[in-house]
Amino acid sequence: MSVVAEKNTNTVARWSLGGVFLEALANRDYAKMAATVGPTVRFRAMLPPGPMDWEGPEAVAEAFSSWFGGADDFELIDATVGEVGGRLHLSWRLRVRPAPFGIGEGWHVIEQQAYADATETIEALDLLCSGFQAEPERKH
Repeated sequence: MSVVAEKNTNTVARWSLGGVFLEALANRDYAKMAATVGPTVRFRAMLPPGPMDWEGPEAVAEAFSSWFGGADDFELIDATVGEVGGRLHLSWRLRVRPAPFGIGEGWHVIEQQAYADATETIEALDLLCSGFQAEPERKH
């Protein structure tokens, strides 16, 4: 019975850590985001231009800031925390305007799925990104 209780405690701790990471993202608080990852974190991402790789908390925070920090308008549409085979699963969908990198002025939607190795901090983060998708203009 103690093994199950220990596993549940670890799961709750990882899910809480995931919640703090998502809260930091939702508030574009990149310093708080950096505090959720370990000092030797490896962040790998499959992005529309191709695979990318970063190491360290500052690099993780800078990557997210480069994607979302410059948007005038930023909305968290949906976010989830879960677990897959012992790995923390995080997903989120955002709306931003304007999109970075000269992609466009209107609203863009982006969805990202991430899997993390985590205990007290996130030690490895693997992310898959939809890219910034132009949202059709809404008719009133």
